[in-house]
Amino acid sequence: MKKHWYDYLWVVSLTYLILGLFNIIFAWLGLLCFFIPLMIAVAKGNKAYCNRYCGRGQLFGMLGGGLGLSRKKDIPRWMKSRGFRYGFLIFFLVMFFQMLWNTYLVFAGVRDLQQAVTLLWTFKLPWRWAYHGMASASWTAQFAFGFYSVMLTSTILGFITMILFKPRSWCVYCPMGTMTQLICKSRKHFSGCQCRDADGGSCRGKAEI
Repeated sequence: MKKHWYDYLWVVSLTYLILGLFNIIFAWLGLLCFFIPLMIAVAKGNKAYCNRYCGRGQLFGMLGGGLGLSRKKDIPRWMKSRGFRYGFLIFFLVMFFQMLWNTYLVFAGVRDLQQAVTLLWTFKLPWRWAYHGMASASWTAQFAFGFYSVMLTSTILGFITMILFKPRSWCVYCPMGTMTQLICKSRKHFSGCQCRDADGGSCRGKAEI
Protein backbone atom coordinates (compact mmCIF):
# COMPACT_ATOMS: atom_id res chain seq x y z
CA MET A 1 0.00 0.00 0.00
CA LYS A 2 1.41 3.34 -1.07
CA LYS A 3 2.38 5.68 1.75
CA HIS A 4 1.46 9.36 1.74
CA TRP A 5 3.16 12.25 3.51
CA TYR A 6 0.42 12.38 6.12
CA ASP A 7 1.07 8.75 7.09
CA TYR A 8 4.18 9.96 8.90
CA LEU A 9 2.58 12.62 11.05
CA TRP A 10 3.06 10.33 14.06
CA VAL A 11 6.65 11.61 14.01
CA VAL A 12 5.32 15.13 14.63
CA SER A 13 3.28 14.00 17.65
CA LEU A 14 6.22 12.12 19.13
CA THR A 15 8.58 15.04 18.51
CA TYR A 16 6.14 17.40 20.19
CA LEU A 17 6.08 15.34 23.38
CA ILE A 18 9.88 15.08 23.43
CA LEU A 19 10.44 18.80 22.81
CA GLY A 20 8.16 19.64 25.73
CA LEU A 21 10.50 17.75 28.04
CA PHE A 22 13.36 20.11 27.23
CA ASN A 23 11.55 23.40 26.64
CA ILE A 24 8.00 23.76 27.89
CA ILE A 25 7.30 26.68 25.54
CA PHE A 26 7.09 24.17 22.68
CA ALA A 27 3.77 23.12 24.23
CA TRP A 28 2.17 26.08 22.44
CA LEU A 29 2.55 24.16 19.17
CA GLY A 30 -0.10 21.79 20.45
CA LEU A 31 -2.71 24.44 19.68
CA LEU A 32 -2.40 23.36 16.06
CA CYS A 33 -3.90 20.02 17.08
CA PHE A 34 -6.72 21.93 18.74
CA PHE A 35 -7.69 24.36 15.99
CA ILE A 36 -6.91 22.50 12.75
CA PRO A 37 -9.45 19.68 13.34
CA LEU A 38 -12.13 22.24 14.15
CA MET A 39 -11.29 24.36 11.09
CA ILE A 40 -11.43 21.33 8.79
CA ALA A 41 -14.75 20.22 10.26
CA VAL A 42 -16.23 23.70 9.84
CA ALA A 43 -14.88 24.21 6.31
CA LYS A 44 -15.28 20.72 4.89
CA GLY A 45 -17.93 19.11 7.03
CA ASN A 46 -15.88 15.95 7.55
CA LYS A 47 -13.44 14.33 9.97
CA ALA A 48 -10.44 14.36 7.64
CA TYR A 49 -8.11 15.31 10.46
CA CYS A 50 -9.15 12.37 12.62
CA ASN A 51 -9.01 9.90 9.74
CA ARG A 52 -5.83 11.04 7.97
CA TYR A 53 -3.85 13.72 9.77
CA CYS A 54 -3.97 12.86 13.47
CA GLY A 55 -0.42 11.94 14.39
CA ARG A 56 -1.47 10.68 17.81
CA GLY A 57 -3.91 8.21 16.30
CA GLN A 58 -1.20 7.06 13.92
CA LEU A 59 1.20 6.62 16.83
CA PHE A 60 -1.29 4.43 18.70
CA GLY A 61 -1.95 2.47 15.53
CA MET A 62 1.74 1.86 15.00
CA LEU A 63 2.50 0.92 18.62
CA GLY A 64 -0.61 -1.19 19.11
CA GLY A 65 -0.91 -2.72 15.68
CA GLY A 66 2.55 -2.65 14.15
CA LEU A 67 4.48 -3.45 17.31
CA GLY A 68 1.77 -5.65 18.80
CA LEU A 69 1.39 -3.76 22.11
CA SER A 70 -2.40 -3.93 21.95
CA ARG A 71 -4.66 -6.74 23.18
CA LYS A 72 -6.90 -5.83 20.21
CA LYS A 73 -10.07 -6.35 22.22
CA ASP A 74 -13.29 -4.52 21.48
CA ILE A 75 -13.74 -1.40 23.53
CA PRO A 76 -16.60 -1.66 26.09
CA ARG A 77 -19.97 -0.49 24.86
CA TRP A 78 -20.27 2.09 27.64
CA MET A 79 -17.15 3.84 26.33
CA LYS A 80 -18.82 4.13 22.93
CA SER A 81 -22.00 5.53 24.40
CA ARG A 82 -23.06 9.10 23.74
CA GLY A 83 -23.32 9.77 27.46
CA PHE A 84 -19.71 8.82 28.14
CA ARG A 85 -18.30 10.61 25.11
CA TYR A 86 -20.19 13.83 25.79
CA GLY A 87 -19.49 13.59 29.50
CA PHE A 88 -15.77 13.21 28.86
CA LEU A 89 -15.89 16.15 26.46
CA ILE A 90 -17.52 18.33 29.12
CA PHE A 91 -14.96 17.24 31.69
CA PHE A 92 -12.14 17.96 29.23
CA LEU A 93 -13.51 21.43 28.50
CA VAL A 94 -13.86 22.21 32.21
CA MET A 95 -10.21 21.27 32.74
CA PHE A 96 -9.21 23.30 29.68
CA PHE A 97 -10.98 26.45 30.87
CA GLN A 98 -9.53 25.99 34.35
CA MET A 99 -6.12 25.97 32.69
CA LEU A 100 -7.00 29.22 30.90
CA TRP A 101 -8.17 30.73 34.21
CA ASN A 102 -4.87 29.84 35.89
CA THR A 103 -3.06 31.43 32.96
CA TYR A 104 -5.12 34.61 33.38
CA LEU A 105 -4.32 34.75 37.10
CA VAL A 106 -0.60 34.68 36.31
CA PHE A 107 -1.11 37.28 33.58
CA ALA A 108 -2.96 39.55 36.03
CA GLY A 109 -0.27 39.11 38.67
CA VAL A 110 -2.64 37.42 41.14
CA ARG A 111 -0.73 34.12 41.14
CA ASP A 112 2.91 33.20 40.66
CA LEU A 113 4.01 30.86 37.90
CA GLN A 114 3.42 27.22 38.82
CA GLN A 115 6.16 25.18 37.18
CA ALA A 116 4.51 21.79 37.23
CA VAL A 117 2.98 19.40 34.74
CA THR A 118 -0.20 17.88 36.15
CA LEU A 119 -0.63 14.28 35.10
CA LEU A 120 -4.16 12.87 34.88
CA TRP A 121 -5.36 16.21 36.32
CA THR A 122 -4.17 15.06 39.76
CA PHE A 123 -0.47 14.26 40.06
CA LYS A 124 1.95 17.16 39.83
CA LEU A 125 5.31 16.37 38.27
CA PRO A 126 8.23 18.75 38.88
CA TRP A 127 9.22 19.90 35.41
CA ARG A 128 11.67 22.65 36.36
CA TRP A 129 14.33 21.58 33.91
CA ALA A 130 12.03 22.47 31.02
CA TYR A 131 11.82 26.16 31.94
CA HIS A 132 14.70 28.42 32.90
CA GLY A 133 13.12 31.85 33.25
CA MET A 134 13.32 32.61 29.54
CA ALA A 135 12.54 35.96 27.95
CA SER A 136 8.88 35.04 27.46
CA ALA A 137 6.30 36.34 29.94
CA SER A 138 5.34 34.18 32.91
CA TRP A 139 1.78 33.73 31.67
CA THR A 140 3.02 32.16 28.42
CA ALA A 141 4.96 29.62 30.46
CA GLN A 142 1.92 28.99 32.69
CA PHE A 143 -0.20 28.25 29.62
CA ALA A 144 2.54 25.98 28.28
CA PHE A 145 2.72 23.95 31.50
CA GLY A 146 -1.06 23.61 31.56
CA PHE A 147 -1.46 22.73 27.90
CA TYR A 148 1.39 20.23 27.98
CA SER A 149 -0.36 18.62 30.96
CA VAL A 150 -3.50 18.22 28.86
CA MET A 151 -1.60 16.79 25.89
CA LEU A 152 0.48 14.41 28.00
CA THR A 153 -2.53 13.23 30.02
CA SER A 154 -4.62 12.53 26.93
CA THR A 155 -1.69 10.68 25.37
CA ILE A 156 -1.34 8.47 28.45
CA LEU A 157 -5.08 7.76 28.47
CA GLY A 158 -4.85 6.84 24.81
CA PHE A 159 -1.85 4.61 25.49
CA ILE A 160 -3.68 2.79 28.29
CA THR A 161 -6.76 2.13 26.16
CA MET A 162 -4.48 1.14 23.27
CA ILE A 163 -2.99 -1.61 25.43
CA LEU A 164 -6.29 -2.79 26.91
CA PHE A 165 -8.38 -2.63 23.75
CA LYS A 166 -7.87 -1.95 20.05
CA PRO A 167 -4.93 0.26 19.01
CA ARG A 168 -6.96 3.37 18.24
CA SER A 169 -9.58 3.02 20.98
CA TRP A 170 -8.74 6.57 22.11
CA CYS A 171 -10.37 7.80 18.90
CA VAL A 172 -13.74 6.56 20.19
CA TYR A 173 -13.90 9.07 23.05
CA CYS A 174 -11.31 11.67 22.01
CA PRO A 175 -12.74 15.12 22.88
CA MET A 176 -11.54 16.60 19.60
CA GLY A 177 -13.19 13.78 17.68
CA THR A 178 -16.45 14.36 19.57
CA MET A 179 -16.32 18.10 18.88
CA THR A 180 -15.64 17.66 15.16
CA GLN A 181 -18.48 15.16 14.97
CA LEU A 182 -20.82 17.68 16.58
CA ILE A 183 -19.68 20.33 14.09
CA CYS A 184 -20.30 17.97 11.18
CA LYS A 185 -23.78 17.18 12.45
CA SER A 186 -24.50 20.88 12.92
CA ARG A 187 -23.45 21.65 9.34
CA LYS A 188 -25.70 18.88 8.11
CA HIS A 189 -28.61 20.21 10.14
CA PHE A 190 -28.30 23.87 9.17
CA SER A 191 -27.06 23.63 5.59
CA GLY A 192 -28.10 20.21 4.41
CA CYS A 193 -24.48 19.08 3.98
CA GLN A 194 -23.74 15.41 4.48
CA CYS A 195 -21.60 14.57 7.48
CA ARG A 196 -18.74 12.61 5.93
CA ASP A 197 -15.33 11.36 6.89
CA ALA A 198 -12.34 11.78 4.59
CA ASP A 199 -13.12 8.53 2.76
CA GLY A 200 -16.77 9.24 2.14
CA GLY A 201 -18.22 7.27 5.06
CA SER A 202 -20.27 8.50 7.97
CA CYS A 203 -18.66 10.66 10.66
CA ARG A 204 -19.30 8.10 13.36
CA GLY A 205 -17.84 5.06 11.66
CA LYS A 206 -14.14 5.91 11.65
CA ALA A 207 -14.04 6.67 15.35
CA GLU A 208 -14.87 3.06 16.23
CA ILE A 209 -11.73 1.49 14.78
